Amino acid sequence: MARKKAAAVADEPFDEKIVDIDVAAEMETSFLEYAYSVIYSRALPDARDGLKPVQRRILYMMSDMGLRPDRAYVKSSRVVGEVMGKLHPHGDTAIYDALVRLAQSFSLRLPLVDGHGNFGSLDDGPAAPRYTEARLAAPSMAMTAGLDEDVVDFVPNYDNKLTQPEVLPSAVPNLLVNGASGIAVGMATNMPPHNLVEVVAAGQHLLKNPGATLEDVMRYVPGPDLPTGGKIVGLDGVRDAYRTGRGSFRTRATARIENVTPRRKGIVVTELPYTVGPEKVIEKIADGVKNKKIQGVTNVQDLTDRSHGMRLVIEVKTGFDPEAVLEQLYRTTPLEDSFGINNVSLVDGQPRTLGLLDLLRVWVDHRVDVVRRRSTFRLAKRKDRLHLVEGLLVAILDIDEVIQVIRTSDDAATARERLQSVFDLSEPQATYILDLQLRRLTKFSRIELETEKSELEKEIAALEEILGDEAKLHAVVSDEMGEVAATYGTPRRTVLLDSAGGTASSAAAAPARGRKAPAIDLEIKDAPTRVLLSATGLLARTSGEGADAPVERAGRRHAHDALRSDVAATTRAEIGLVTTTGRLHKISVLELPSMPSTDGPPSLSGGVPVREMVTLDPGEEALAVVSLAEDAPTLALGTRNGVVKRLAAGDAPRNGDVWDVISLKDGDAVVGAAPAADDDELVFMSSDANLLHFDASAVRPQGRSAAGMAGIRLGADQRVVFFGVVRAATRDLYTVVTIAGASGALPGTGAASAKVTLYELYPGKGRATGGVRAHRFLKGEDSLVLAWVGEGPARAVGSGGQPAELPEESPRRDGSGTPLAGPVAAIG
Repeated sequence: MARKKAAAVADEPFDEKIVDIDVAAEMETSFLEYAYSVIYSRALPDARDGLKPVQRRILYMMSDMGLRPDRAYVKSSRVVGEVMGKLHPHGDTAIYDALVRLAQSFSLRLPLVDGHGNFGSLDDGPAAPRYTEARLAAPSMAMTAGLDEDVVDFVPNYDNKLTQPEVLPSAVPNLLVNGASGIAVGMATNMPPHNLVEVVAAGQHLLKNPGATLEDVMRYVPGPDLPTGGKIVGLDGVRDAYRTGRGSFRTRATARIENVTPRRKGIVVTELPYTVGPEKVIEKIADGVKNKKIQGVTNVQDLTDRSHGMRLVIEVKTGFDPEAVLEQLYRTTPLEDSFGINNVSLVDGQPRTLGLLDLLRVWVDHRVDVVRRRSTFRLAKRKDRLHLVEGLLVAILDIDEVIQVIRTSDDAATARERLQSVFDLSEPQATYILDLQLRRLTKFSRIELETEKSELEKEIAALEEILGDEAKLHAVVSDEMGEVAATYGTPRRTVLLDSAGGTASSAAAAPARGRKAPAIDLEIKDAPTRVLLSATGLLARTSGEGADAPVERAGRRHAHDALRSDVAATTRAEIGLVTTTGRLHKISVLELPSMPSTDGPPSLSGGVPVREMVTLDPGEEALAVVSLAEDAPTLALGTRNGVVKRLAAGDAPRNGDVWDVISLKDGDAVVGAAPAADDDELVFMSSDANLLHFDASAVRPQGRSAAGMAGIRLGADQRVVFFGVVRAATRDLYTVVTIAGASGALPGTGAASAKVTLYELYPGKGRATGGVRAHRFLKGEDSLVLAWVGEGPARAVGSGGQPAELPEESPRRDGSGTPLAGPVAAIG
């Protein structure tokens, strides 16, 4: 039977009608409707609350679900489902993407969603919504506060079954603070984040001075404040954007030069430009090195973690200037990036391009309207409540008669009418009395009702005053702005620079489009420098002292503890390090840390320990740094057993990194080494306090394998405690320091006395003689534990490099010393 009926229907002719339309007109209409939907319902933010529709619906729905900051997290999938099912039927992916961005601290200056779980990074996307949880962040409470007080208009949702706010109250200037980005049809928006405290201060100023100019406002908002910090280089584009709504600026990473290894410097990046992730930077550097567009980089490591934050370490190849390499990276990698500002947003339903002043005015006007509507709502509520309280006060005076009237009435309508006529009440008052339960009558004592009436009258008077005086209304708005800034404001993160300073790649000095940028000299130039060795075994080189700088000046300006030795060199040269075992280690000057020239206290604390530069045997110690140039003076060495030797430094072999410069007998060791010309003097100090000096020309130069010759005659069980060279040109400046103590005491534990005298007081003797007495021992002293001869004034330090006091200069060369307050480990 069903089949026959279906066949009969199929045989009946259809009432078909073909309508001719203009395809061009239909396409134009359809495209305009599509463009309108994208512009107004998806892509562009409202200038009042700075939110796109999907973001607004997320915050409103989370507020409606009670997901406040003090409540537990819920699955992000639940939030997405509620938003999609009730307000935003455009797909869960778009909703979740918007939710994720609202929770990312690197995307928003003031996140509005508190996310729990993996919400992604600059290089990686978030986890699926079933794995993450969310609730409102504290600032969102200020965005949604007052929605139940008729502060904004509500509009129907997509199926007209529910309502949603047309705009949020937005006590936070969200559009400026968090920025926005979106692509509509035929237009787009791209707005950078700003600092909440600065924007609120500008809003308060504009509220107080409606005629304020852009220059006035920019005193409070000097420029964007990006979530990732960094630097903004060149503010001309920012000023253009604040004036016209369009402009651009360049963001630059925050980087500093550090010693990443004892021998190598590196670039440490702690803040990246906005929207740039570390993996993107690493990839660009790797590609640049591979294509030979980037030079001087050996390795890049991402050491970012939750404890130390962003830390990207770029190792610089030896011989390259780290500052120049950083400048090259700014030019060729995302370490310097541009941000184009296009302040397009909806104002009264129309897309407009706004400058800073207009953006502030829209938000300030919105807040004034919100506070006015809220005050009107509260005033009406309090007046209604006051009306009911007044009715209760009338009824409570004769509650027994009220009860009698109700009891004798046939129905509720009659009771209401009789109450109105007997007690002269309004219908709402009478209805409220009828609806009261008898058990509640005990609460409404006359005193309590009169107190409530008094408070309501005060609140009504205050609200009427606010609504009746525009200045008071503005004062309330300004105070609430200040509370928001004080509660949620944070210090500025982004540094603003008018230009890049002295660097070549500043935005202001950038080459014009189509013009090739000037080349950067990456390699460190072979400039004069001076290598320093401190008493505690630290090596460094000067960056401001030339090779011809006086030794005394270089030492006093750059030495940490005391300066043991120094030598003039160039930055790309090699120098030698002489040790107690009679070996000379070759060191590249470029590998030494550079100490800048300063006028402050001497400091080599940034130097590198000797053992990080060369491999020393157990017990082997560094004594001096010497030149390896072919025209360098001969090298003089003195040993513990009194042997002296001169070796021409130019005769050192060119191959190998370490070689012997003297043949030592068993038990002997080198105690001093320094370059010595023929007219210089060689100085020995023995443990029995004898000083011997003689002309260097008395010692003929020998080969590297030679054992030297007799230098000073030592007594039984005596040893040399110091050997050095006195330069003929500055002989008058030399000082002798002797420190005596007990030979059996442990270093630094026994009492000691020190004496400081002029070198010129000691007469010279011939080589291989005993010299002259330089210190008379006190009771308990039997040996010199430390001695030094050098250009004064002398500096004494303890074992940790801390300063130690030396006595005043003594006129007696063979006098006794002055007791020391503390142990002395070295003199320089």
